Amino acid sequence: MNGIICVYKPTGYTSFDIIAIMRRLLNTKKIGHSGTLDPMAEGVLPVFAGAATKAVDFCPDTDKEYRAAFRLGVATDTQDITGKIIYENSSFVPRNRFWDTARKFTGEIEQLPPMYSAVKINGKRLYDLAREGKEAKREPRKAFIRSLNIEKYEDGEGVITISCSKGTYVRTLIHDIGRELGTGAVMTALQRTRSNGFTLGDCRKLDELREIFENDPAALAELLLPIDALFKCYPNAYLDQKQSEMFKNGVTLNADSVRFDKIYDGLYSLRNSENVLTGLVRIERDHTLSAAQRFNYD
Repeated sequence: MNGIICVYKPTGYTSFDIIAIMRRLLNTKKIGHSGTLDPMAEGVLPVFAGAATKAVDFCPDTDKEYRAAFRLGVATDTQDITGKIIYENSSFVPRNRFWDTARKFTGEIEQLPPMYSAVKINGKRLYDLAREGKEAKREPRKAFIRSLNIEKYEDGEGVITISCSKGTYVRTLIHDIGRELGTGAVMTALQRTRSNGFTLGDCRKLDELREIFENDPAALAELLLPIDALFKCYPNAYLDQKQSEMFKNGVTLNADSVRFDKIYDGLYSLRNSENVLTGLVRIERDHTLSAAQRFNYD
């Protein structure tokens, strides 16, 4: 079973929980996702099955979009409302001051990974160290905030919408805004509204998927989107039957004998003689095709 299905992850579940559930429903061991959501978060979680797992690292659209609720005047050890309070401040922050401060965090920023995160330091997850009461030395990481908008703000609480690069910690963004204001701030809710080009409208809820499985397990396969859905922005390269067999067997092909939608310096979606996506390739200077990834559907 090969393809992609967008699951609406509810709060209270880890991303691993969703993968475990989908592994059972799709009856496949080869399965993964394209970006972890914390248990308190909900929203778009693309799940990749079979050959599609090889496509995750090559997805051209890695940006994420979120809708996050926050509260000023408090800071916690987890940077969200579930953590232990480490600071409180009752200062009033008017909307214009909050906005002037928040927009400083657009563009390229640096974030210190939170201790309660899955980042590994010397082979150990930060959240495991945090639960042991330890703090590890962490290096700042770059993130890019494409847009940040206030959807709602009143009396130190509100909702912001964020478009950002892969790997951005939204709770850290809110924490850092609160620190800049001098009041502290925590994330109180988080919904991912877009991931890898997929939106809320593409998602299926767990209850719906379970019901389909109980009534007709085979019907779940029809919900899987083809791997092609990720690579619509790439031009195509087309192989004939002989070339298809050669590529499948690992033979390096001469680009001059392959038909292309256009010639440019970038990746192509390589389609076999049956018009099925068989790999991602680029043209090298010696006019050979190099494979960035091969998709084996066997």
